[in-house]
Amino acid sequence: QVQLVESGGGLVQPGGSLTLSCAASGFTLIYYTMGWFRQAPGKEREAVSCITSTAITKDYKTYYVDSVKGRFTQSRDNAKNTVYLHINNLKPEDAAVYYCATVDQIACRNGVGVQPGPPGYWGQGTQVAVSS
Repeated sequence: QVQLVESGGGLVQPGGSLTLSCAASGFTLIYYTMGWFRQAPGKEREAVSCITSTAITKDYKTYYVDSVKGRFTQSRDNAKNTVYLHINNLKPEDAAVYYCATVDQIACRNGVGVQPGPPGYWGQGTQVAVSS
């Protein structure tokens, strides 16, 4: 059974840090470009970041939307079949449910953006709250 399971969310003070994990099962993560999205209450889902597959080359590319550049870092550990989102200097506007998903490799690699891609795997999300 294919699954993506996010974890690591919680309540953090503004300026704090958090690391979200997305563990895959039922498929091998190394072959996929993976991304993070978030959705705040009453708002549309927005893309956050992506990291390209390392199936062919160990070199990978990452892409971040402007609002998180310099504060968010996406990484992957293929041995653990897991991708991560390291978040620093959390702001109140970062509060949302964060989802990981398979995304379009070409868009990510070319720095075009983060777009859901085949085979369309999504996790259930992990909640990040930011409050003092």
